[in-house]
Amino acid sequence: MKVFFWCFLLGVMHVTGGNAQKMLDLEDVISGGKNFRNYIPENRLYEFLPKTDSLLLYKTDGIYYVDDKLVESPFIKKEKINKILEINNIDSIKSLRNVKLIDSNLLWIKNPAEVVVMDVRQEKVTGVIKLPGGIKFLSFNEISKKVVYSKGGDLYVLGLNGMPLLIEKADKPGIVLGETVHRNEFGIDKGIFWAPNGESVAFYRKDESMVSDYPLVDVSARVAELEEIKYPMAGMKSHHVTVGVFNIVTGERVYLKTGEPDDKYLTNLSWTPDAKYIAVAELNRAQDHMQYKLYNSASGDLQRTLFEERSATWVEPENPAEFLPGSNSKFLWQSERSGYNHLYLYDLKKGLLRQITAGNWVVTKLLGFDKKGSCAFVEATKEGVMERHLYNVSLKTGKMHKISEEPGMHSFVLSENGNKLVDNFSSLKVPRIIKLHNLNEQSSEELFKAKNPFENIDYGEIKLGTLKSADGITDLNYRLILPQGFDKNKKYPVVVYVYGGPHAQLVQNSWMGAARYWQIYMAQKGYICFTMDNRGTPNRGCEFEKVIHRHLGECEAADQMEGVRFLKSLPYVDESRIGVHGWSFGGFMTINLMEKYPDIFKVGVSGGPVIDWKYYEIMYGERYMDLPQENLEGYNNSNLNLRVGNLEGRLLVIHGAIDPTVVWQHSLTFIEQCIKMRKQVDYFVYPKHEHNVRGVDRVHLMEKVTRYFEDFL
Repeated sequence: MKVFFWCFLLGVMHVTGGNAQKMLDLEDVISGGKNFRNYIPENRLYEFLPKTDSLLLYKTDGIYYVDDKLVESPFIKKEKINKILEINNIDSIKSLRNVKLIDSNLLWIKNPAEVVVMDVRQEKVTGVIKLPGGIKFLSFNEISKKVVYSKGGDLYVLGLNGMPLLIEKADKPGIVLGETVHRNEFGIDKGIFWAPNGESVAFYRKDESMVSDYPLVDVSARVAELEEIKYPMAGMKSHHVTVGVFNIVTGERVYLKTGEPDDKYLTNLSWTPDAKYIAVAELNRAQDHMQYKLYNSASGDLQRTLFEERSATWVEPENPAEFLPGSNSKFLWQSERSGYNHLYLYDLKKGLLRQITAGNWVVTKLLGFDKKGSCAFVEATKEGVMERHLYNVSLKTGKMHKISEEPGMHSFVLSENGNKLVDNFSSLKVPRIIKLHNLNEQSSEELFKAKNPFENIDYGEIKLGTLKSADGITDLNYRLILPQGFDKNKKYPVVVYVYGGPHAQLVQNSWMGAARYWQIYMAQKGYICFTMDNRGTPNRGCEFEKVIHRHLGECEAADQMEGVRFLKSLPYVDESRIGVHGWSFGGFMTINLMEKYPDIFKVGVSGGPVIDWKYYEIMYGERYMDLPQENLEGYNNSNLNLRVGNLEGRLLVIHGAIDPTVVWQHSLTFIEQCIKMRKQVDYFVYPKHEHNVRGVDRVHLMEKVTRYFEDFL
């Protein structure tokens, strides 16, 4: 399951020292609220001009150069773009969101009706791609100046001032072309892959005709209408994926000869720089054996298997190969084979050359290389999982040099030449600072410092700390938010916010400790708010993450109870008033905790919960639990329907009626079981929402959640 946990940003004012300050409400502090953006630290979008070290700043009114003295001057203003468009009878743009620089002269503009290529220096439109209505998954290629898109299930390529050319027709129901596959697992976020020379395009073809139809109901129609989606549940039939390659110059189409079994996973597609080959990570359905294979892009023939990886738990490739500058054969591969995600240098013919990074920490991102390809730039947890820093690592010796300096969570933009770097970071008490690093001179300058949106606003103290997991050995990170006006001699109720599943780290040394502002809002109301990352969460290595295999919800709950024991040890915690709230995997954890420890949790609010893992999707569910027929005990132990009789606390369950991720069936079967067991629970449905309640309705949702704790905790 891709992580769909909430990111609610909330702020708070309260009374302190006898001076009344404004108390913010949910409209101010919930995403979708009227004044929400007032409390997000200001950000700025910096990018580098393609193939240069020239820094650009995107503002609402245009794109600006930033020179070596950090002086800003217009590159092109939005007003000028719209004047050029108007001359050519093309609709104006409202923002620069769909404007992208191709090189120092050209930019492309995506409008609903066309893609426009504009020459900035000559101030003229050099080409237009007129788009038909109803297209999906548009992908523009900067070299060929063409787009590939799907329409009515069929896949087309279209160039400047040209006519659409059919790549392939969806010849039967259930065929999907050019879209993401495998439900976006394994790092998949697109279905169209352009060759480096722009002459060919690879694409996913998904056949889901064998996958069970799943009904979603649209209640907005006069008579409710049925919409069927394909939903492959654990242990049932999975869709079949193949990779097509279309040569735009010759019009020829081939398919990579990936062979059987049909239900394996194909991911991490990479073209070689010379466009002769395509590398694909092929993973068996059990997800414990990965083969990295090289195919001829012209014929589709398998050239060789480059290497294999096996695991007693799972293998989860999420990053395609990155070829070194100037090389058609050498590439970096990310792997957890050592127990931690690290970089390995390979050659297409010679195989593994050497491991580049090593240690009890993980590489979280490979940003790129220097111009010569002698070193790589990596984001990693080398300073600890609570932070991210950037390192320059020699591909010859593996020697690393730390570039980012200040403690905190850093994110980076690297120039293509690897000479300059934009560093955007925050920490517990630092809202945001953006710096420009000159890597050759080993110097840095501050580009921007955000004001504290909570300046002169008193809010509860946020503490970051560690405690031992249920195994008595492993350190777990937690965030504790004390109420405003905290009095150590009083007793306070606690709301535990939980996720606890894969691919979600909730506690970080970033602005406000990465807290959802709703937690700070609750602290304003007099609650202690607590969050902890248990074993099974990411960025701590395989031993930490994979302890959950075949037993979802067991060690996670045991670890969370260590957090509760810590809370109960605090003299100012009212241990009779502990509540818990989470969404998605956190919704599962909320009910799981209330069933396992009914004497601990007085109130719970569970949103979009997985109730029975056999109802969840194949790609995520089988990775962590194996097939239901292979792990009956594990599925039964994690089935919340089988433990309904343990419920004692007050529970509210919330679900989106058209949720395509955790389908409505989960919570409906749970409610049915509660009825059978004579257990009273509260239930609320959002009829027109999917897995998350988004937009303005989110304020309604969080008011519902807040009121529930106010009423019953």
